[in-house]
Amino acid sequence: MLAIFCHWLIWTWIKQLPENHWMRRNALKVKRTILGIAIVAASGLLLQVSFVWQYLPGGTIMHWYRGGAVIWAMIVVGTTIVLYPLRFLPLTEDVANPGRRQLLKAAKTLVVASPALATGFGVFVERRSIHLVTQDIHIPGLHPDLNGFKITQISDIHLSPFLSERELAYAVDMANSTKPHLMVMTGDLITREGDPLDTCIAHLGRLRADYGSYGCNGNHEIYAKCEDYVEQECGRRGLRMLRQKRILIQPGNARLNLAGVDYQRGTNPNLNDAADLLDARSGALNILISHNPAVFDNAAAQGWDLTLAGHTHGGQVSVEILHQHVNLARFYSPYTYGKYQKGKSQIFVTRGVGTVGMPARIGAPPEVAAIRLWSA
Repeated sequence: MLAIFCHWLIWTWIKQLPENHWMRRNALKVKRTILGIAIVAASGLLLQVSFVWQYLPGGTIMHWYRGGAVIWAMIVVGTTIVLYPLRFLPLTEDVANPGRRQLLKAAKTLVVASPALATGFGVFVERRSIHLVTQDIHIPGLHPDLNGFKITQISDIHLSPFLSERELAYAVDMANSTKPHLMVMTGDLITREGDPLDTCIAHLGRLRADYGSYGCNGNHEIYAKCEDYVEQECGRRGLRMLRQKRILIQPGNARLNLAGVDYQRGTNPNLNDAADLLDARSGALNILISHNPAVFDNAAAQGWDLTLAGHTHGGQVSVEILHQHVNLARFYSPYTYGKYQKGKSQIFVTRGVGTVGMPARIGAPPEVAAIRLWSA
């Protein structure tokens, strides 16, 4: 609705421009073009609703139609935001100095084009620039045999027309290059039914770590109705899915209790599925893997030392204002990216590898996370 409103605003502003011969001849064409684009974009945005697109045919064309509608909406809304204050600035024709007039005209053009340029960068550059990020986690009372323990996390792959098999292979190779003690995958292998799930599983089966590779399901495994299949096929290839299960890892004389849960719905999941998985007596380090970071409040209350999550994509489009990242993910979780702490419990939320909704990342580049545990 916001994008459609912005289309209407832009049309009203165009009508207020000084009339010229071209505008008089082409006003109807311009109006019809803006209206047509608004209708196409609106239909594409409607197809983003999960209970609608789940029943539509898959394939590259449908993915890019839906994604293109969101990209266009971003450009239109962004352009509207930058155009509004420019309407109150003097027209370049009112500036007497020719050099200054040309400079002002170029500056206005650059400002108006900035939303499209930023979006284009997010589609063609940043979306494909997978980074390796490192994160130190300091834990009070950590057993000496876990000091320096390495965990590599890969998440939110979304293998689809928005992420190529080559890019996934690159991310898996990057994860393996860290030579971790433990590998975790925190959900969303694909976006919807029809995406290349078996191809994704085959690549994830290449993940290697000293103490094994483990994962949990995300919400898109629910949408694609493939939770059981993912558990079976990933397990067959060496990636064990922890679905309300735990595994005890013993590096030296230390004990690490790793547990995983299926996707926890809501903005404040009760996390009842994890309560019985906690090892509260043996002095083990308790680590929970959950796709949804919104579990953190209850994970901290239960006593989990560390939670590893994804889901948010770091907002996918994120703007840093006064050291605070502002993005759409904050509407459903305060834990959108990075490390957070509550009492003695901590969570790390990764941006993940792929994209959903639109093939773009702005201010939230894709990543593989290399986490190292240290004694506080």
